[in-house]
Amino acid sequence: MKKLVAGILTGVLALSLAACGSKSDEKLRIGAANVPHAKILEKAAPLLEKEGIDLDIQTYQDFVLPNQDLENGDLDANYFQHIPYLDLENKKKNYDFVNVGGVHIEPIGIYSKKYKKLEDLPEGATILLSNSVADHGRMLSLLEAKGLITLKEGIDKTAAEIKDVAKNPKNLKFDANTAPEMLVQMYKNNEGDAVLINSNFAIDAGISPGKDAIALEDKKSQYINIIAVRKEDENNEKIKKLVKVLHSKEMQDYILKEWNGDIVPVSE
Repeated sequence: MKKLVAGILTGVLALSLAACGSKSDEKLRIGAANVPHAKILEKAAPLLEKEGIDLDIQTYQDFVLPNQDLENGDLDANYFQHIPYLDLENKKKNYDFVNVGGVHIEPIGIYSKKYKKLEDLPEGATILLSNSVADHGRMLSLLEAKGLITLKEGIDKTAAEIKDVAKNPKNLKFDANTAPEMLVQMYKNNEGDAVLINSNFAIDAGISPGKDAIALEDKKSQYINIIAVRKEDENNEKIKKLVKVLHSKEMQDYILKEWNGDIVPVSE
C-alpha cells in the first residue's frame, strides 16, 4: 500500500513539475514605455492569462535600452516605438527587428506657456525639439503642416532634419539639445517659446494633448506605435496571441475611453 501511495505521489509531483514548466514556457517578457504602453499592457494581461500567457512587463524611461534588450535576448518583444523609428534603428544599428502589429497613435503636440496660438509666435521664436534625430522628420512635418516652415522638395519627410528646412518666414530658431523625456520639464519651466512633445511623455506628466497643445498632429499618422520582435520570432504563437488581444474590441474601446481620444487605437 505504501508503495502504491508513493507511486501516486511521485506521479502527482511529476505532473506538477511538468505543469510548472509549461507555465514558465508561456511567459512573455515585453519592454514598454510607462504611459500609455505599459498601462495598455497591464489591461491586456488578464486577457492574455486566459490564453495561457503570463505577461512580464518591463518599463523603460528612454528610447535606447528597449531595443538593446530585445537584441540581446532580455526581452521577447517591445512596445514603445513607432514605425519610422524602428526602421531607423534597424538601419543604424543593424538590428533585425520586425513590426508584428500596430496598437495606437500618439499625436505629437506643440505646447507653449507663453502663447495661446501658433500665430502668436514672434519673429525669431525658439522652438525646442527632441535630440532624437528620428523624431525630427515628424516634428518638422508638423511645423510645415501648420504653415510655419517649408521643407525641401523631394525629400523623405519622415527622415527630414533641421538642415532640410527650405523656408522659415519667421526665422524660427531650433534647439534640438533636449532628450525626449525631458521636454515636458522644459515646457513646465517655461523654456523656449514653444516645445514639441511626444504624447506619451505629455500624458505621463498629466498634460492633455487635446486640451493643452496649441497645435496637434493629424490623427491620420504613419507614426503608429507597434509591437516589435526579433525576425525569428515573427510567427511565435505567444506573440500572435498578444497582438490579437491588443487588437480586440475590448482593448480598443479601453484605449479610447481611458485617454479621451488623446491616444488613438489602431488594429493593423
